[in-house]
Amino acid sequence: MALAAVPGDGGATQGILRRQALRESAARTYARALPIVPVRARGMTVEGADGRRYLDCLSGAGALALGHNHPVVLDAIRAVLDSEAPLQVLDLATPVKDAFTDELFATLPPGLASRARVQFCGPAGTDAVEAALKLVRTATGRDGLLAFSGAYHGMTAGALAASGGAPADGVMAAGAAAAGVTRLPFPYDYRCPFGVGGERGAELAAHWAEKLLDDPKGGAPHPAGMILEPVQGEGGVIPAPDGWLRRMREITAARSIPLIVDEVQTGVGRTGAFWAVDHSGVEPDVMVLSKAIGGGLPLAVVVYREDLDVWPPGAHAGTFRGNQLAMAAGAATLAHVRQNNLAERAATVGGRMLERLRRFAAGRPQIGDVRGRGLMIGVELVAPEAGFAAGAGVAPTGAGPVANPDHEEAPGGTTPYEASRYEVSPGGGAPYETSPGEPALYADAMRTAAPPAAPALAAAVQQECLRRGLIVELGGRHGGVIRLLPPLTITDEQTEAVLDRLTDALDASIRTAGTHSRELPPTAAPFVPPSTGDHR
Repeated sequence: MALAAVPGDGGATQGILRRQALRESAARTYARALPIVPVRARGMTVEGADGRRYLDCLSGAGALALGHNHPVVLDAIRAVLDSEAPLQVLDLATPVKDAFTDELFATLPPGLASRARVQFCGPAGTDAVEAALKLVRTATGRDGLLAFSGAYHGMTAGALAASGGAPADGVMAAGAAAAGVTRLPFPYDYRCPFGVGGERGAELAAHWAEKLLDDPKGGAPHPAGMILEPVQGEGGVIPAPDGWLRRMREITAARSIPLIVDEVQTGVGRTGAFWAVDHSGVEPDVMVLSKAIGGGLPLAVVVYREDLDVWPPGAHAGTFRGNQLAMAAGAATLAHVRQNNLAERAATVGGRMLERLRRFAAGRPQIGDVRGRGLMIGVELVAPEAGFAAGAGVAPTGAGPVANPDHEEAPGGTTPYEASRYEVSPGGGAPYETSPGEPALYADAMRTAAPPAAPALAAAVQQECLRRGLIVELGGRHGGVIRLLPPLTITDEQTEAVLDRLTDALDASIRTAGTHSRELPPTAAPFVPPSTGDHR
């Protein structure tokens, strides 16, 4: 549906932006990189007060599964408003809440849905994380927590302590120690903490977790729970391998450790399945849900096994846990995604986007990795010369090698983690031994440390995208990953427009930065900014 025209008023836009900078907190984030004043939005299109239009691949940080102002969401909200129902009811029962709960349970993994309880929390995902942590500590009588490097679970104290990094790193580290959080390695193929990628890297990560838990001097006494993201979002769009997720389920179940899965950003079809755990068949003990479950309005819940429901009345509460508009919008969104197979559509479109971006990355060493699942896509940008200047095959400080908790050695005294013994082949293919006669036990898996992140290049790409009418987000280590979170309703035409604008912005930024070490392939014709049309 085409948007009505908005008279261009760049002066008014700049005035609003100036007043925001003067009056709002220094903690504001998106507004710094995206100087936009949105006044209208429909589907994937956002229109600013100055009349410019953008394709939105941020989607409210993934909260808008159906895009902006989808008709089914608006109709659900209007129905509540027209009914004169109360808009805020604390935790009282209402028909709207009952309908939302029915729809939510219809989408959950069957084994969990058949024995689940739901806790309505405050409106943000971080509050639901806090509730989940409190729940497992109450149910188990234990305090410790297992979390993962690269994780992001929110900005309140407990959620921040469980996260792998935040702008206030010192505060995060102190909070993690105070909260008894033990950090485990997450299987990150491109920057594997063991200097190993693929299945072997995931296997080592699982082995590390298992041995640490069984080591009486490992520093991780029987914890209250383990919390993880099936795809790390803010960490740089890092999908957890399905086999590794199943191993985490086995490890925690065998030791009576509740498994908490944070599906705040991955849920409601985003990854190509309704819930990201559906890919692996894992049924967690606790699921933390927010963002898209409210249809774009604030809503957060925790769903968990009924035997964990041991906390007393009022153990976790919040004034705005009865938001009727959000529940109506959420129920409509859940139903629309389920009935229209939008998760399957996300898998198809996301696969097509990944394929084209990977082809584009060939011959561009500044694009270190292209990865994702469904419509959750990341493009990691790097500084290849900096990495090679440091010496191929040498892990950067703090990245590896990592000691084996069992101190097992490979034949010849080489530990499986000595990534520094191997290099990546000149063509970027399979690694090879550094000299004849050295142990080859892990030569097929070992790889050099990835080049350092290129946050300045990523920021330049974000601005070039904005100039071309495309909104993208940054994430990952040092903000070096371009993140795409388009709505599940993205059309084929919009998909091609997003890819055209992004690849054009990447080439423009790489040329301007002058960081490429070889001549780039020919590019398409100069980009023409969009004007009007349904797909814009």
